[in-house]
Amino acid sequence: MTDPGQQYLLNKRYRLLSPIGAGGMAVVYKAQDLALGRLVAVKILREPLTGDADFLARFQQEARAAANLAHPNIVTVHDFGRDGGRYYIVMEYIEGKDLKALIKEGAPFKVERGLDLAIQVCAGIGYAHRAGLVHCDVKPQNILVTADGRVKVTDFGIARALASLQPGETTDVVWGSPQYYAPEQAAGEAPTPASDVYSIGVVLYEMLAGRLPFVASTQQALAMMHLRDEPPRLTLFNPALPETLERIVHKVLAKEPSARDRTADQLGRILISYRERGLEATGTQAAALPTGQTPPHGTLPAAPHALEVLPEAPTVYRQPQRAEAPAGATVRAGDALSGEGYAGEGLDWVAVTLGFLAFVSVAGLIPFWAYVASVYFRR
Repeated sequence: MTDPGQQYLLNKRYRLLSPIGAGGMAVVYKAQDLALGRLVAVKILREPLTGDADFLARFQQEARAAANLAHPNIVTVHDFGRDGGRYYIVMEYIEGKDLKALIKEGAPFKVERGLDLAIQVCAGIGYAHRAGLVHCDVKPQNILVTADGRVKVTDFGIARALASLQPGETTDVVWGSPQYYAPEQAAGEAPTPASDVYSIGVVLYEMLAGRLPFVASTQQALAMMHLRDEPPRLTLFNPALPETLERIVHKVLAKEPSARDRTADQLGRILISYRERGLEATGTQAAALPTGQTPPHGTLPAAPHALEVLPEAPTVYRQPQRAEAPAGATVRAGDALSGEGYAGEGLDWVAVTLGFLAFVSVAGLIPFWAYVASVYFRR
């Protein structure tokens, strides 16, 4: 590649200004679109990959699919092309940092910040899932964060169209990054939306713990840890973390795809529900154990779904003048969330009405029985 300092002109339209990132598949440059007069990001595939015709065909097909994704939390793909032997993708240029850099600077994050970023990631990835795409390589390096906290998920270039996946399909090519890919990806199986959910879980774990759940010196060792090992409890590294949130992350990192949330949308709804209804209440969770002490490893119950993610601590949401439930009473989840059953807590008007009707019915029979008695005694 010509030195970008010489302002190489790609396809007589995109002037490469400076490199801004690099990975195993491509190098990304900040560039100027001369036709439209705007800054863009241009990703150029590394030359070893351009010699594989099958890979190029699949890459181009899926780049086109990614270009149809229009969502506030996804980097927009503007163009795909070729200049000589160089294949490239032109994308929206984002002013900001990738999430990996932010994690290195300030993790573990506060719960509020980690949830906000994770929910935005779920929104972008969930939109792709609904469009029939699996990202396959969710990691902090592919998550850009603007100065005002807006998340932009990028690098859908290796995303695989769901329609092209076959049940039970295996491959010698493992899509994704060893630190973040799901157990089924480590085993060479086709990734699914649940695979992206696992990767989001690893990212969330890293934001809250300040480290990855699995660390090893080789890719093979990492793959085996994803396949076999349970992740260390988050509270080992962040004792103040609410237990309910720890259970949610633990569930997302389940080995079996069927045990996780099926799509990023589902995980996003759980995190939103937790944030809106349980965040402040869980502040008392950390006080249950002395600093640095946690229950034995492996004792976490499966994290609940959707509306069941409220912590055991008293809920923040309360109805006015709500009476406390008697000891041993069963309270439905819907009661606490919707407030049903709390309107008119003085008299039980249903019971009063039924009693009145019963009284009227009995009283109405008195004249009849009086008549029967008079006839009987006249004999």
